[in-house]
Amino acid sequence: MDRVRFYKLGQIDAPIKAFKEDGITQAVMAGKVQHSSLFSGFLPDWRAVKLLARLGDRRTDTILKAVADEFAKDGIELLSSATFLSHLIPGPGVLTKRPPDGAQKADFVLGWRAAKAVAGFDIGQTVAVLDGAIIAVEAMEGTDACVRRARRLLEAQGTKQPLVVVKVAKPRQDLRFDLPVLGMESLKVFAEANVGAAAIEAGSTLIFDKDAFIRQADKVGLTLAALRNDGTF
Repeated sequence: MDRVRFYKLGQIDAPIKAFKEDGITQAVMAGKVQHSSLFSGFLPDWRAVKLLARLGDRRTDTILKAVADEFAKDGIELLSSATFLSHLIPGPGVLTKRPPDGAQKADFVLGWRAAKAVAGFDIGQTVAVLDGAIIAVEAMEGTDACVRRARRLLEAQGTKQPLVVVKVAKPRQDLRFDLPVLGMESLKVFAEANVGAAAIEAGSTLIFDKDAFIRQADKVGLTLAALRNDGTF
């Protein structure tokens, strides 16, 4: 039986009860919730209030793991977010027709190291790089805002060179939630911010509408590569 139910952000008890009523023992998290929503439009129920009170911090992984544990208490297992989407996760290599040039390869390596360091603290998963310098680091505002901020910083200095963007998984990525994702909207932001090359982590990043994404990336001349654990492809 198909059924759609809506709950306000912060409601935990009601969806758990609904799952149990329908005999559901496994679930998959999908979609996106901005971490900054904790400060606006967040209406926790009594169970969420108690959960938040137990947390040592409000990092994304801390909150989502606590939510997963709360579901598990009632016999509901959260599966990997990629359970039905493995075909959208690329392996290592250049995914577009246009390969990166030497400067972009070097920026990929630098961006990889910086992004992994930032992701290790659960701050963000994306950095913008240009000519061996980190221009912007993603924080609570999300990837798109990070990329736009990088372009504004460069424009303020009169620089029009194309950016390099690197997006990675966390060093101990929990596949049940918060996988790095690119989609068609990402391409619009890249075009707006004049991104010339982008790199993602092979085996750990979802590209929604992957075939269409790569076709459009080729059309606009964007370089896209999926990197191995050492930051190379």
